[in-house]
Amino acid sequence: MIRLFVALPIPDDIRSDLSRLACGLPGARWVSPENYHLTLRFVGNVDTDIAEDVDNALLRIDTEGFTVDLDSIGWFGTKKKPTTIVAKAAKTPELLHLQRKIESAMVRIGLGPDERKFMPHITLGRLKGASMYDVEQYCAGKTGMTLPSFMVHDFTLYSSFLSQSGAIYTPEADYSLRLPAPLSYAAAWNNEPEQVGRA
Repeated sequence: MIRLFVALPIPDDIRSDLSRLACGLPGARWVSPENYHLTLRFVGNVDTDIAEDVDNALLRIDTEGFTVDLDSIGWFGTKKKPTTIVAKAAKTPELLHLQRKIESAMVRIGLGPDERKFMPHITLGRLKGASMYDVEQYCAGKTGMTLPSFMVHDFTLYSSFLSQSGAIYTPEADYSLRLPAPLSYAAAWNNEPEQVGRA
């Protein structure tokens, strides 16, 4: 059996930017930057045959690349027990489109639908015993800060192994997205503001 999930890899420069936020919160166990990712679909524990079906289904996904906008630093969990510090991503139409195509592909090969609401994010830290006051103060201190955006050229199938020192994520396969179609000359001309007096 192999434990799989589908995610967006995070570029090195974005990892570096986000890693600078990994401080100043008692009770946080910060995620190593090389483990940053944005999960699109958790697959779970599957055997080799299903893993091959997953790979074949993902290979057939055809859509354009796009930009991911990170818009805020927040937390998940409950007021009594906050569990994670995250960089939240904007739910743009392009990101949602890719996530839905992956979800549909997984359902078509016989996996059950993912019942969890899609909340695009990058996990920065896991919380154990952190007070709600400290968590809110940490997040409030990041309000209004400019977070990076990055271009998505592909998505990745990862395996996950739970070791004593934490999860180890290994890229198993990458799936390229199409380059966005260039704006044609005619489209650019049609979108140009009207010029007064033009013949």
